[in-house]
Parts: sequence; C-alpha cells; structure tokens
Amino acid sequence: MAEIKTEWITLKVADGTAMRAYVARPQSTAQHTGLLVYHEAFGVNPHIRDVTERFAREGYIAVAPELFHRTAPSFEAAYNNFELAMPHVRALTNQNLEADARAAYQWLHAEPGTQGQQIACVGFCMGGRVAFLTNAVLPVSAAISFYGGGIAPNPLGPGLLSRAGDLNAPQMLFWGGLDKHIGPEQTRMVTESLRAVGKPFVHVEFSDADHGFFCEARSSYNPSAARQAWALALTFLNIYTKR
Repeated sequence: MAEIKTEWITLKVADGTAMRAYVARPQSTAQHTGLLVYHEAFGVNPHIRDVTERFAREGYIAVAPELFHRTAPSFEAAYNNFELAMPHVRALTNQNLEADARAAYQWLHAEPGTQGQQIACVGFCMGGRVAFLTNAVLPVSAAISFYGGGIAPNPLGPGLLSRAGDLNAPQMLFWGGLDKHIGPEQTRMVTESLRAVGKPFVHVEFSDADHGFFCEARSSYNPSAARQAWALALTFLNIYTKR
C-alpha cells in the first residue's frame, strides 16, 4: 500500500462558484491514474474521505468534490438524517453537476502527477448517478456506480437513460438485491438501455445486500458484499486505466 497525503482544495467552476474538494494522493512522485469520487447525499463525510484515501493507497490521485457547494458548503449529515440532505439533493441540476464534474476533471487533468494518465470516476448512491452522468459528458476511461439512484426513471425524476448512448467508457454497476429504493425494474431498465445502444457494462447484484452495503457507517453495511465489490472495482479500474 502506498503512503498517502491528503488536503482540501478549492476549485473554480464555470458558473463562477467555488467548490471545495478532498484530495488524497500517493506520496510517490510517479505518475498516477486520476479518480473522481462522488459522494452520497450525506456529503464528503468521513466515509467518503476514507474511500478517497483507500483509492489513494492503491495508487490513484483521488478527488472528492463537494456537490452541494451552491446550497450548503462543507455539508455533512448523519446517515439517519436524510431529511436534512433532501433540499440539497433536490436543488441539484444536471447542468450544474456537469460543470462540477468538468471542474474536478480539469484539475486532475492538469495535475503534474496525472499527466498522460487515464482518469476514471466512481460514485455512491446519489454519486453513482453523477458517475454515470460524468461518463456521458467527459472522456473518462472507466466509470463505477454503487447503487446509483436516479440513473433509471423514478418518482423523483426522469433519470439519465436518454444519455446512455453518450457513454464514453465501460460502466460498472453495483446493486443490492434487497434495495427497496432501487428495485429490479429500475436495474433492468439500466442494463436494457445500455445493451440497446451497445455500450460495454458490468452489472453486479449482491442478492443479500441492501442499499448502502459498501458503507461501514450504515446499518445496511454488508462486509462480504463490500469486500467483493472493492476487489471487483479495483480490477475493473486496473483493466481500463492502466493500459
């Protein structure tokens, strides 16, 4: 495992806003793959910072942008307080998220440590949707969505499946078979849409896992599924970004 260093940075977004981001990187001066890490509805909290650091120890320069920076800079909420997060989730727009993704991507692209290297993205829950969106608008080499709510149409919105044909890179999708927030009809719509447009994807369902199974701080944490998903995610990234 690589020794790492961490810091908070501030990025300028095209709409004139400023966005904080948490960065974790290997201390080595060698070239490293860049990785965008997108948070859940609960902000760049200890779990997301830990995940960002875990990727850095695997050799990635990882950056986790604060996607609520327009309505709640430095926002963090407890996992049992989704009501606190909802106004900020509802305030998000695809246009703003694309601008945020582009700002973080451009920062990674300009970093001396990633010059000439691939850039990928990974997101969790709400961030899983953002990873899918990023794959459609930026030339990433791989994208991973953990239980990405809102990729398929649902009562909260039309989803992103109209953008499936725009995906630039292979897409990995993790789902929990017990997830009541994202049922089998939604996951089926995602895979059928990707298959219809001929985009490469990996669909992984853990039958005994619930929503949020990767997060140790949640009651739905599933250690077995989390370990398997981590190994699969690293393999997927290694295949498509270490060429």
